[in-house]
Amino acid sequence: MSHHWGYVAILCSAFLFGISTTVNKILLESVSPFMIASMTYIIAGLFLGTVNLLPKKASLVSRLKLPNSTRTEPTRKDNILLLLSALVGGVLGPSLYLTGLNRTTAVSTALLGNTETLFTIAIAFIFLRERGRPKDYVAIALLIIGAVTLTTNLNFQDLHTLGMFLGNILVVLGAFCWAIDNILARILTLRRSLLQLGSLKEIIGGGVLFAFASLYGIRPNLTAFSITWLAILGVFSIGLSLLLFLFSLQQIGAMRTGVAFSMASLFGAATAFIVLRESISLVQVLAGCVMFLGIYVLSIPKK
Repeated sequence: MSHHWGYVAILCSAFLFGISTTVNKILLESVSPFMIASMTYIIAGLFLGTVNLLPKKASLVSRLKLPNSTRTEPTRKDNILLLLSALVGGVLGPSLYLTGLNRTTAVSTALLGNTETLFTIAIAFIFLRERGRPKDYVAIALLIIGAVTLTTNLNFQDLHTLGMFLGNILVVLGAFCWAIDNILARILTLRRSLLQLGSLKEIIGGGVLFAFASLYGIRPNLTAFSITWLAILGVFSIGLSLLLFLFSLQQIGAMRTGVAFSMASLFGAATAFIVLRESISLVQVLAGCVMFLGIYVLSIPKK
């Protein structure tokens, strides 16, 4: 698999996850954030588990060049890391993020959600000792500038009105949990197959969330409309997006993957413009172009 496929995968992952913000905002009008998170994660886990068990799985693995078995025998430490990854990334992360999204504005959520990128870079730099070349740091700067410009529209005077303070804090905490999960997943992708890892993470996380919601008397209150969109979100925006994200972690590392995933805010803004008719300015369009330039610079292989 060439160097560029890692960047193709993370852009596809960011697109699938980015469009989920708009759908989640619609579903939150009638469905609890805990139910949205638990059901989409369980559906995603079952989807990845089914793909892992298909007789023609070998063909899929061959085309994507994914390992179809664990590279080494899973140790007790690996199982502990897997459990931590499921709880932090599959329980705490989506619960805090969706609860915050329900309490604040979509613009504020998009802005603060980009803190996941900064947290991922910092953790990978400190704990995984990942380092980049000068052009990588230029690309990181372009992506951060583009993401901030995209979500603020350079109107910093009105930032104090972007939703409720508690909602903003919850979104940041959710982003921090996902950043930790990115690092744990990076370690696990070196030892477990991607399909197996993704399936276990989602089923464990979604199952714990569903048990928690049921314990506190939260009912699904599902309709045919919500069930359909929860299934679509689970398969594509969570399941397939996670698989592509894990593949990118293997190919280009946690730091570059985390930075490139900030493109989700661009795709989210475009989806909101098309579906929710939210306005988008020329400044935001230019910011999107800057982010694409950052991805291009980041993906230039070492000679």
